[in-house]
Amino acid sequence: MATKRTVPNPLALAVLALLYERPMHPYEMVTTMRERGKHESVKLRYSSLYSVVEALERAGLIVPRETERAGRRPERTVYAITEAGRVEFLDWLRELVRVPEKEYPRFMAGLSFLAALPPSEALSLLKERIQLLEDRISRVRGGLAQGRALGVPRLFLIEHEYELALLETEVAWVHALVKEIEAGTIEGLHLWELFHSWTEPVAVERSREGGRDELR
Repeated sequence: MATKRTVPNPLALAVLALLYERPMHPYEMVTTMRERGKHESVKLRYSSLYSVVEALERAGLIVPRETERAGRRPERTVYAITEAGRVEFLDWLRELVRVPEKEYPRFMAGLSFLAALPPSEALSLLKERIQLLEDRISRVRGGLAQGRALGVPRLFLIEHEYELALLETEVAWVHALVKEIEAGTIEGLHLWELFHSWTEPVAVERSREGGRDELR
């Protein structure tokens, strides 16, 4: 079972990881994350970042170290990780690497209610998803190729390799599902079609009744 974290937002993990390296101000954290492509792994927003930094400070995991100003820019507070923050970061990181956790992907939620859509519409949507997945795969492959060409060690690209493996597995699975539906070999297809043969006329009739009510 996952440990309940003081600041459970994954962005907090990223902040602690950056400050584990060296003290930084929030703007530098954002710049560093973007330069390293970490915004592809952790959802990054300025407003969320400042909220997370404040929460980590309240929890005693980071502390303000100094305030600096460059030219006419506003003052920026540089933060440093505390010993408690180091312990929290390393414990959290070890848990994430070691312990599999039940996740709830949005696609899984959609699949669980797929039968509510007519088979023809479900097929169309799944094909659109395949195209979007293939576009994403192309971008991730391109990013990996660029990183390798620049001599980035594999250790710093492994999260993108993992993402690519997930995307390739998903697109292959969706392709297979589409073929089954198109071939009429997916178990339960008859019930799926029968359900919509019953519900669609009812929906049309209700729509007509609603129209008549508006005219009264």
